[in-house]
Amino acid sequence: MFAFLAAILCFSALGSGRVVHGQNAKGSRFICTAIPVDADPSCPIPAVPLQSSSVQEEDLKNTVIQLRETILHQKETIVDQVGTIKELTSKLSRCESAPGESFLGGKYRNKGSWRKDGTNTMGDLPRDPSETIDHLGKTMQNLRSRLENLEQHMRANLSGISFPNELRDLLQRRLGVLENQLLKKVTELEEEKTQLYNETAAHRHRTESTLSSLLERITELEKGSSPFKSPEGFKVTLPLRTNYLYGRVKKSLPEMYAFTVCMWLKSSANPGIGTPFSYGVPGQANEIVLIEWGNNPIELLINDKVAQLPLSVRDGQWHHICITWTTRDGLWEAYQDGEKLGSGENLAPWHPIKPGGVIILGQEQDTVGGRFDATQAFVGEITHFNMWDRVLRPIDIMNMANCSSYMPGNIVPWVDDNVEIFGGATKVALEICEDQLLGS
Repeated sequence: MFAFLAAILCFSALGSGRVVHGQNAKGSRFICTAIPVDADPSCPIPAVPLQSSSVQEEDLKNTVIQLRETILHQKETIVDQVGTIKELTSKLSRCESAPGESFLGGKYRNKGSWRKDGTNTMGDLPRDPSETIDHLGKTMQNLRSRLENLEQHMRANLSGISFPNELRDLLQRRLGVLENQLLKKVTELEEEKTQLYNETAAHRHRTESTLSSLLERITELEKGSSPFKSPEGFKVTLPLRTNYLYGRVKKSLPEMYAFTVCMWLKSSANPGIGTPFSYGVPGQANEIVLIEWGNNPIELLINDKVAQLPLSVRDGQWHHICITWTTRDGLWEAYQDGEKLGSGENLAPWHPIKPGGVIILGQEQDTVGGRFDATQAFVGEITHFNMWDRVLRPIDIMNMANCSSYMPGNIVPWVDDNVEIFGGATKVALEICEDQLLGS
């Protein structure tokens, strides 16, 4: 309404022919003045002061200068950030190219340079693979920390100035990409470290297997260098009834739930042949014992439980003896020269044979490996003492007794380097089957 009234007044002024002359004589201009509705138009109205054009120009000039300074400051900040990003990108590229060139033919190939103080530069890799991974991991962490500090610094700068949204989003995306690349690289390095550890463990296992094979081969060669015709072609001779002549088997027994023990015996001692063999473990010296003591028959002891065997070997001839036993119901069988002469049950039923003991040939043990009694010593000769962790078939026992086949024990085989002798006992060459054919 106020503007409408002002327009009417201006029109009235033009119509009345009133002219207001300005300071410039060459031209004239009309000034429309707004007056209140209830005011008298004929009353002089105070002129509205006009804003000087020079003041407006000064304000615009100051605004332009401020905008220019802001743009220059933003340009410098952008140049600094772009330079930092290029530096981080270059270092990331060098880090990415390092693992692929770390090894050549299983050996480390150094691509960097070392300072005089012994520290490694950015482009270098340590000589040890684990140090390489740790060094790169630390570098990745350092770069990530620098990126975080840079982002915080940029945020602090952005909070005080009007920064273009497009550039800010571009920098944030670039920083996000760099951070993801660093995290991916760290993950790859961790996986490579795990792979290197697995490869090292596999290589160590292969090395140990190779060494074990070499040791077994050396053992076989040592067996081949036996002074006897064959590694099993010997006998142990125990000529006197003493408490210091005996043989010792180097191998011990595992835990067993059944066994078969076979041997060739030759003795004419009286009364009783003594103890051909005994097996003692900590806490039980009579874990397995075969003994003929005094005028008693041959007895088999298992866990100090006794069974009498219907065997007779005092005639001074070679006899093949086999004894089988199983923990199931304590079943046992006794063979002489391939023929089963007796069997029974309830001999230490459900008792497993304990591991880690000592096998002695020719003596009965009162403690593990010692305290022998001369009255229980074996007098005679022993050969082909073999032991299995199962019950052999009667046909297998018959074939060994008539020399139609030979089966070394899978737990205790009769071989030269597996038997030690003490106290004057001797090891003499003997091919038992050839001796049997000759009738000696």
